[in-house]
Amino acid sequence: MIHFEGLSKWYKTKAGRNYILKDVNITLPMDKSIGVLGRNGAGKSTFIRMLGGSELPKSGSIQSDLRISWPLGLQGGVQGQMSGRENARFISRIHGYSDTRAMEDRVADFADIGQYFDEPMKSYSSGMRSRVMLGITVALDFQFDVLLIDEITAVGDAAFRAKSERVLKEKFSSTKVIMVNHSMEQLRKFCDAGLLIRNGKLEYFDSLEDAIVEYES
Repeated sequence: MIHFEGLSKWYKTKAGRNYILKDVNITLPMDKSIGVLGRNGAGKSTFIRMLGGSELPKSGSIQSDLRISWPLGLQGGVQGQMSGRENARFISRIHGYSDTRAMEDRVADFADIGQYFDEPMKSYSSGMRSRVMLGITVALDFQFDVLLIDEITAVGDAAFRAKSERVLKEKFSSTKVIMVNHSMEQLRKFCDAGLLIRNGKLEYFDSLEDAIVEYES
């Protein structure tokens, strides 16, 4: 389970505080994979980053004894000033891998972005960024209970999208996902339950279809 207690997240604007989440208290059961729904600007990517620890709430806490991944995808938790190779090296080191060169080579092979692997990730297209983020997860073979996915299956060419889907399905035997994706088709492919971000609150639905109906209404 993932428990949210008194959780608030807001950004300063000229009109005052813009709340993404406000005093949220909810427990998410993680016996199913969850699709995250919400209008543009509702805070779906911010929510994923907070779950992955790359962004902090303004108040309250997120508690879980599950092993939760960093965010994979367009808004993934990497350093933009560092190259894909440097990010792969850094992440492998902090997780205890000694042979970082071999890991870098595995990530480079999976990502298949050529010379851009040694350029700052802030210069990457969304597709290249997703290739490297998924490549790091696959190459280092991290064992997570929950994978956080932000649009990673929505970018890149057809071959990469197919490879992303294949890799994710291979991991489903041992993990669940919390996924942001604007495609209802993609959410239906990977998720069973739904989470709607609306008016600063989180609404959990045990059925993804029920969540989609509520979102589209």
